[in-house]
Amino acid sequence: MSETVVEDPSLRTQRRGWYFYDWATSAFNTTVITVFLGPYLTDIARRGAGPDGLIEPFGISMRPEAYFPYLISLSVIGQLIALPIAGAIADHSHRKKQLLAVLAYTGALATLAMYFLQGTDYVLGGVLLLIGNIAFGAAMVVYNAFLPELAGPDERDAVSSRGWAVGYLGGGLLLVINLGLFLGHEAIGLEEGHAVRLCLASAGLWWGLFTLVPLRALRNKGRPPEDETAPRAVTASFTQLGRTLAGLRKYPRTLLFLLAFIIYNDGVQTVISFSATYADQELKLDQTVQIGAILMVQFVAFGGALWLGRLARRFGTKRTVIASLVVWTLTVLVAYVLQAGQAWQFFALAFVIAIVLGGSQALSRSLFSQLIPAGKEGEYFSLYEISDKGSAMLGAFVLGLALDVTGSYRAAIVSIAAFFVVGIALLVLVNLPRGIREAGNPVPERI
Repeated sequence: MSETVVEDPSLRTQRRGWYFYDWATSAFNTTVITVFLGPYLTDIARRGAGPDGLIEPFGISMRPEAYFPYLISLSVIGQLIALPIAGAIADHSHRKKQLLAVLAYTGALATLAMYFLQGTDYVLGGVLLLIGNIAFGAAMVVYNAFLPELAGPDERDAVSSRGWAVGYLGGGLLLVINLGLFLGHEAIGLEEGHAVRLCLASAGLWWGLFTLVPLRALRNKGRPPEDETAPRAVTASFTQLGRTLAGLRKYPRTLLFLLAFIIYNDGVQTVISFSATYADQELKLDQTVQIGAILMVQFVAFGGALWLGRLARRFGTKRTVIASLVVWTLTVLVAYVLQAGQAWQFFALAFVIAIVLGGSQALSRSLFSQLIPAGKEGEYFSLYEISDKGSAMLGAFVLGLALDVTGSYRAAIVSIAAFFVVGIALLVLVNLPRGIREAGNPVPERI
């Protein structure tokens, strides 16, 4: 059964430090992935296009509009390799905190380097995005693996929801600062592109600075063997990962939930990642409107995450997640008919999304943590993280393919509804109490 560390006098301090990593890293998701990089990198790719209007990064011909979605999809393919390795090392080496530091600062430095992205350097932008998003996902694996150590089964919904809520505040606060910089760039003598590059770099600085808080507060559980060296730990981690993958068939309900999550959250991440680009390219809304709407989402999502956490305690976590996915399905369909130039419609839809955004993800993380066998948190969360923050493999590919074929964002966005419908259907089939017992964990009072 999962070990609960409620008696640990430092538990409250560790939880607060754990929350702050979401505060630190959400800046990458909001400022870089959601707001600034998509439209900026698309413009750079257009400037670098040939006479036929196409670009050829890495020898592959494509429309400039499809470049950013394809990059997101490619970065998730990289995560398919990196995340299970990170999870296995986190579980086996007993050095989760040190691994979190290495991965977080790799991503933060790549994000800082986006300051140098200008002209027609779309290939440089692609490389930095790949490094940043892979490191982002791998660090989140390690971060999530701390959750079962910090909260018992009946506390996990609340602790997970608080982490998401704090993350939205952190990401929103930096976005406020960047909004001021972007809107006032002329007054301080900056070109718009230079202001965008400063905003991108600020996310890397924010990520690196506030990562110091969890690194100070969190504790490694257990002590590594005295004869363990770094190469030996990595080798042993690969061996253990192979055993874990081979043993996944013992937990069919865990696998079914994981499949459901990967599908529906791929849709969530696709909507998040490409909302600014959709507003810019299809709805013809200026960047001030885009940032304002996404900024509103950050603060409304803070309350939404806590509210859905309370609903889960009353109605059950699974029912609450399913209800939130129904709302996601409807919002994607409504997005198809939004009128160009109508900012109020974009704000209204963003408000609805914000209500269910954090809660659907926080409660999903909590549910999955109940289905993980003790001692394998990192390895299982590495599979989970493949479709968590900023990572949308199938959705990004489908959207990019639709754009490449039709050139229409409206035709692309409506296809994302299928991810929510399929995800709901699979989640309905999961017998959560039985799956939790199969994993050797106690079943919460309400699930």
